[in-house]
Amino acid sequence: MAANMYRVGDYVYFENSSSNPLLIRRIEELNKTANGNVEAKVVCFYRRRDISSTLIALADKHARELEEEMENSEMADLPEKQKHQLRHRELFLSRQLESLPATHIRGKCCVTLLNETEALKSYLDREDAFFYSLVYDPQQKTLLADKGEIRIGNKYQADITDLLNEDEADGRDLAKLEEKVWDPNSSLTEKQIDQFLVVARSVGTFARALDCSSSVRQPSLHMSAAAASRDITLFHAMDTLHANSYDMTRAIAALVPQGGPVLCRDEMEEWSASEANLFEEALEKYGKDFTDIQQDFLPWKSLTSIIEYYYMWKTTDRYVQQKRLKAAEAESKLKQVYIPNYNKPNPNQLSNSVKPALLNGAAGSNVPVPPGPPGPPGSGQTPGLGRACESCYTSSSYQWYSWGPPNMQCRLCASCWTYWKKYGGLKMPTRLDGERPGPNRNTLSPHSLPLRHSGSPKFAVKTRQAFFLQTTGQTRLARRLCEDIIRPRYLARHPYLPVNTAAIKAECALRLPDRPNKPSQLKPVERKPLESVVRYLEAHPRPSKPNPPPRGSLISTGCLTPIKSSPILNNGSPTILGKRSYEQHNGLDGTKSKAFTPQWDIMAKRVSDAGRPSAPLQDEIHELD
Repeated sequence: MAANMYRVGDYVYFENSSSNPLLIRRIEELNKTANGNVEAKVVCFYRRRDISSTLIALADKHARELEEEMENSEMADLPEKQKHQLRHRELFLSRQLESLPATHIRGKCCVTLLNETEALKSYLDREDAFFYSLVYDPQQKTLLADKGEIRIGNKYQADITDLLNEDEADGRDLAKLEEKVWDPNSSLTEKQIDQFLVVARSVGTFARALDCSSSVRQPSLHMSAAAASRDITLFHAMDTLHANSYDMTRAIAALVPQGGPVLCRDEMEEWSASEANLFEEALEKYGKDFTDIQQDFLPWKSLTSIIEYYYMWKTTDRYVQQKRLKAAEAESKLKQVYIPNYNKPNPNQLSNSVKPALLNGAAGSNVPVPPGPPGPPGSGQTPGLGRACESCYTSSSYQWYSWGPPNMQCRLCASCWTYWKKYGGLKMPTRLDGERPGPNRNTLSPHSLPLRHSGSPKFAVKTRQAFFLQTTGQTRLARRLCEDIIRPRYLARHPYLPVNTAAIKAECALRLPDRPNKPSQLKPVERKPLESVVRYLEAHPRPSKPNPPPRGSLISTGCLTPIKSSPILNNGSPTILGKRSYEQHNGLDGTKSKAFTPQWDIMAKRVSDAGRPSAPLQDEIHELD
């Protein structure tokens, strides 16, 4: 009964998806809706898998710095498996609030601020125990260190000197250590001091009547007198009396100097009504986190001013009224709610009638199976069939759950499924987190690709599945009947042109009744045997291409006919705009461009045929051009 009773302040599990890990929240309020349902206003906690890899690296850096500061090497001495599981226990606090149905609560857990004096391994020894040390902002995507820490050390505690003996003199200069602000053994009596304080209040009331800004804030005489009776006026009066050596005449004269009466105002008077409303709104949101109040609501105020105003604000009637309203509102809200156990079957639960060989891509029973916890009688699972649990490698369990993408067909045993739902990871580290210890089992896909990473059902690489395209009979028939419309040879050379399949289907339906019953045979193609092709190539070898002579004085430009200029197309350039290559710009020797090949061959042929008559040469040049 007590385990199913949830109160404000409890840390609980919430389920928002049947396959994802449970959410961890802290109950702030329990409200009853108009239709009778109970909603819980909760504070969000985030896991490592919920934040980006950049912030995870930042969190790891903060953990290393904290470990070096504590001079504790406990984390380094832990085995790899415990390090992996300890990451699942780390959470990140946030200021985000949300409302969730109370019926989605799935149990209680314990979340504490990381204690410097507590061993990290103690969190692994306790069930449903988590810790946090950083605050995560989901909107700004930032991580900040939480301010709740134990301040122990020389930075925070004073060094107490040894106690002096009875006859030992104190060699310190006491005037530098303290300042005397009041002497209770003065010549004035208690009645005289009270009379002087009344005079100081009267001077303060008169000073507020002369001040324009004060007359706006305290328009009535009663409000001005009440403001003049605050502690700031009394402190100033007693300081003045002490500064004048408790001489009443001199002290009263100091209250009203040459320029007019002295006006003393504290933070309650300095703040405007709008600033007071902002402070109350910020206090409702952040509590007594004065640094956040200053940054987000009152950046023009100093931290000292905000703290001083807070403690003065607590003495006002406004604070008393708000406290009464909150108490009345809390009385109307629910203190606790009873949520029965959730016994509905999980959609990821696999039936015992499913053959294990169909899971995880296993095709036989020759996979070595390590010993695992036996299931209860009647579990119906046969050891040795199919691949084992993805986390603990066991092959026997009273219940199996599908895990990961459906196409991978992975499964988890009942124990590992509970661990996955509570802690958001697998018990054993994956191959990307570190080499997985365990039996020699096939952890790769049939194509030697890793199946999963970081304990998550998000897979690094998709598996390669064999497939083939099978056309229907109507499609093959349409290719024959509508060959004039499809133009297969043209489309084969232009693969990116769209094909109007609807028009082709309509035309095929019109031509189909008129086609002959016996389909036309394809034109037979006579192919020569391979031996005849080889004999032909041996009898007709490829003629050798003449090498062009070296460039120099052998070419006489005077006897050559001017070459016909033609546009140069840079087909070999990889750029879209067809820019010229480096060799084309600079005319370097080497492999000549395709654009210059015809002109180069013409010049080489002219040199080789220099002894021929000029008329045939002119005809040949024009023919080549």
